[in-house]
Order: sequence, then C-alpha cells, then structure tokens
Amino acid sequence: MRFSRHARIFRGQLDAAPFAGVFFLVLIFLTFHSQLVFTPGVKVQLDLPQADGLPGTGNPTAVVAVARSGQFYYENQVIAEPELKLRLHALAEKAKLRGAQLTLVVLADKSVPNDTLVRLAELARQSGINELLQATRPRLTPQPSITPAP
Repeated sequence: MRFSRHARIFRGQLDAAPFAGVFFLVLIFLTFHSQLVFTPGVKVQLDLPQADGLPGTGNPTAVVAVARSGQFYYENQVIAEPELKLRLHALAEKAKLRGAQLTLVVLADKSVPNDTLVRLAELARQSGINELLQATRPRLTPQPSITPAP
C-alpha cells in the first residue's frame, strides 16, 4: 500500500525574525549565566593596604586570604591550618616537578595582626614555599611630591 505525501519542500525565502529572537534569547542567557549560578564560598571583605611600585612574581602562585578574625581561606573555602599545610605542600611539590618555585600570595586585611601573618608564613615555609608576597592595591591618586620653597 502506498501513502500519498502531502509535505512539500519549502523553497521560499526564510523569515529572519524567529532566528533573531532566538539569537537574542541565547545572548541574554549567556550574558547573565555567571550571575544566575550560585557560587559556593565565603565572601571576605578585604581592605588591602595601598602601595606603589612593589615587585610581582613570574612564578606559579597560590592565594590564601586572611580575614580580620584570623581565619584562613583557600579556594573560597574556610580551611584549617593542618589542611592548608597539606594542600600547600602538594602544590609546592607539583611546582618543583615542573622546575618552578611556588609563591604564596596573601590577601590580608589591614587590621590582621602580625602574629597571624607570621604564623601563615611559617606554615608556608614548612610546606616548602620560600617566597611570600602580600597583596596590595595601587593608590588611586599619586602622592604629592614635596618640593622645597625657594
């Protein structure tokens, strides 16, 4: 038995309006995608100290944030000192295998006590990290130069 076909191939001009609508919907979804996804972690308000002209590093880095309370944060998660030491040691060993020296970048608030920063530096040294940099933010306006009056 043979069925008759009623469908014909469309050979006319395509309408662009539906394609434009779909394009703009995809554009909106991609634009707001990062704001629609919940990012786990703890938000730390850092008031970094200001400094100009400090050196950076070309080595691979690991970033640790220190809150005013003295709590350490690694990869957006609260972390205890023993666990942080293990993770830093693993990163330092991986960097050594590649022939590089790992640098620890510390994001610490201005009001963090020095003993907390020294404790973190000692922990990094025990993990095999010999270079530690304190993150700063640049000054918004340059400091005025003091010129003597004639």
